[in-house]
Amino acid sequence: MSQLPPPPPPAAPQPARRRRPSAALGIALAFVLAFTGGATVDLVFSGSDDSPTARPVDADTVAFEVGPERTEALPRLDVAAVAEFVGPSVATVMADLGGGRFGAGGSVGTGIITSADGEIVTNAHVVEGATEIRVRLAGETEPRSAELLAYDVGNDLAIIDIEGDGFRPATFVAPDSVRIGDEVMAIGFALNLDGAPSVTLGIVSALNRTIVTESGALDGLVQTDAAISSGNSGGPLVNALGQVVGINTAVARGSATTAASNIGFAISAEEALPILTSLRQQAGGTPRQEGFLGVGLDDRTDGGLGALITDVRADTPADTAGIERDDIVIAIDGSPVEGVAGLIAAIRDLEPGDLTIVTVRRDDELIDLSVILTSRPDS
Repeated sequence: MSQLPPPPPPAAPQPARRRRPSAALGIALAFVLAFTGGATVDLVFSGSDDSPTARPVDADTVAFEVGPERTEALPRLDVAAVAEFVGPSVATVMADLGGGRFGAGGSVGTGIITSADGEIVTNAHVVEGATEIRVRLAGETEPRSAELLAYDVGNDLAIIDIEGDGFRPATFVAPDSVRIGDEVMAIGFALNLDGAPSVTLGIVSALNRTIVTESGALDGLVQTDAAISSGNSGGPLVNALGQVVGINTAVARGSATTAASNIGFAISAEEALPILTSLRQQAGGTPRQEGFLGVGLDDRTDGGLGALITDVRADTPADTAGIERDDIVIAIDGSPVEGVAGLIAAIRDLEPGDLTIVTVRRDDELIDLSVILTSRPDS
């Protein structure tokens, strides 16, 4: 059995995210609840508004571990070796739900240990609205009580915590170190099957995907053909070195009018780490505040790229900045906007008070508009 390298020493906290292009899906995908009939894309969403009391966390106590920059091709992925290496950093996450958007019941997903003192990252849809959260670690028979630290529904990320020390944190891949065609493995508690986690092998099929969900849009996604099932949510997609390439979050399913085979999505490490760093700083159990522009949107129908402005609300950042109806937004901070989903995700990833440059096409002229985002209003 091949021997994987040990994790590198902790890296410095991640800097603010770099804006990058995001690609919209070429076909319309609907996002619906798990275990319902006619599902097109299964996000395993469940939750309520009654969250457990959260315990603040000091953002400076620990940094995420990030591997070195990639300088050469990766070796073939040894499934057994990678599973053995990553296994101690993977946990089952179980949540009791007390009603709300998706009703009462329970949720089971997967988590990634990110600090030696018990911080665990998972999907927000696994723990949102939980009245109690429990975690079971590799090799253990009894669950541990966990506390919700912070979550971000729009980015589908959450941080929880268990008591203790000496846990093995996972190592994330360095920025710009993922290539199309890289072999990757998904590991998690698919279908909540008894025993050890399930592992599935595939490749990186595409990068920087954007999809629309009931909670908004997710961008910066890694697309993979590794099988992802209910229960994999929040678990790692790892490369041949055992580094976390992404956090599994969604899978496309066929419908009466579309066919989908082996199309899964993971929130890329490059996308996730800045958001998780922000969640550490804002830990307290309430959702992270997202940027708000104040426009109505539609896709272009003439074959061009960008998002069409159909409405500008009065007294919003868009109105103040001079954005007009029928403008076509083609870039945010210099990075292309390829459709409505891309624009939603780009604004959502920013925060109230951020200054952003919105590039619009108005008639035959390109105009750069400076916009200071605000918080989304309650209504």
